[in-house]
Amino acid sequence: MEQRDYRIQKSDKIFVAGHRGLVGSAIVRSLERQGYKNIVKRTHKELDLMNQAAVYKFFEEEKPDVVVLAAAKVGGINANQLAPASFAYENMQIQCNVINASHENNVKKLLFLGSSCIYPRMAPQPIPEDALLTGPLEQTNEGYAIAKISGLKMCQYYKRQYGDDFISCMPTNLYGPYDNYDLSGSHVMPAMIRKFHDAKVNNLPSVELWGTGSPLREFLYVDDMADACVFLLENYSGEQHVNIGTGKEVTIKYLAELVKKTVGYEGEIVWNSDMPDGTPRKLCDVSKLHSLGFMHKIELEEGVKLAYEWFKENVDKARL
Repeated sequence: MEQRDYRIQKSDKIFVAGHRGLVGSAIVRSLERQGYKNIVKRTHKELDLMNQAAVYKFFEEEKPDVVVLAAAKVGGINANQLAPASFAYENMQIQCNVINASHENNVKKLLFLGSSCIYPRMAPQPIPEDALLTGPLEQTNEGYAIAKISGLKMCQYYKRQYGDDFISCMPTNLYGPYDNYDLSGSHVMPAMIRKFHDAKVNNLPSVELWGTGSPLREFLYVDDMADACVFLLENYSGEQHVNIGTGKEVTIKYLAELVKKTVGYEGEIVWNSDMPDGTPRKLCDVSKLHSLGFMHKIELEEGVKLAYEWFKENVDKARL
């Protein structure tokens, strides 16, 4: 099948699915900064991406040129362990509907966003793209990971069978504006910001954090991720997915101390080692992204400051 390699144009109609979330909102900001004006957005109330008939009707009426699939059901270790069926089903349903509707309506380019949790629990470090499906997944988020793997594979299959220019990227741990600060389902960075902020405001003597603090994690400020996505839309049409990250890692304990210092909390950190740590180490090999010509700009210390400033200014509209 002849492959169609498309580079997005400023005049393209671009549908960003999930435009109000951490990832989607950052991609909208990046597109607008770079001169893309024709951006189509729909709230969940306006368009339920799990409803196949509604999705097909939307695509037939709007006929977007480009689709960014950033909509997903996401959550931390606790949420993933409590509802693996929901994470698997809802994400697969969204992906199947949007990817096939894009094919049926001759979308010129689609970017699917996955997650670095697609890789095996004990993948080589840093994790190269070809580590995918080489070993068992981390059990605590297996349902979500399998859904994301299926979305990535669908893009590859549509490219092979039909020549569609559907590409995928795998961002590392993200943080920044419009993150989820609800402690029942948030990821590690926003959970820490919320906990330390609340403890500071309420003069609490200590903050409890899960695990031992020993796992190593990589963190990418979400606006850097968004710029990388626009870069790929403009420059990449390969079948293999592309890791998006910094190539740098810190321990969860280091992150906790950094967030504590940034927030200005002076109490004690108590580690609850009865709670799970998750994957011991998860660093992405970003040499493919670097070789294409993209590098992140915002380092962790600056990024945490930016994230906390946004949280303080937007507590009223942050997801708590």
